[in-house]
Amino acid sequence: MVKSITLTLAAIILCIAFFIFVEWYLNREFNAFYEAVDCLYDKTEEMTATREDADAVRALWADKRSKLHIFIPHNDISYVDYRLNEALSLIYTNDFSEALSNLEIVRQMAKNLPDNYTLKLENIF
Repeated sequence: MVKSITLTLAAIILCIAFFIFVEWYLNREFNAFYEAVDCLYDKTEEMTATREDADAVRALWADKRSKLHIFIPHNDISYVDYRLNEALSLIYTNDFSEALSNLEIVRQMAKNLPDNYTLKLENIF
């Protein structure tokens, strides 16, 4: 009896620790990505964004994306890919006004996606 209670409590503690780790990890990864996209947004707004700036954000996202597939559904990651690639292609052609709208979507997604996967009551039900 005591052994089963102890094992149950240990399993609950491990689950809670895992959920805390996932929340911390997602927030850290998306904060770094958000900062990069925000910097690119500012440069695009000033019409000074270059291909190198866009490629740096793409490389950062590629690195983060490979690890985030473990925790986030592929559809959400694919949508970020789609909007980011569209924005970057518009930056390549110096169509900054159109690129801004896509970068705004990517910024909002980078800010809001981690909240969709935190351990909150509204995410459970």
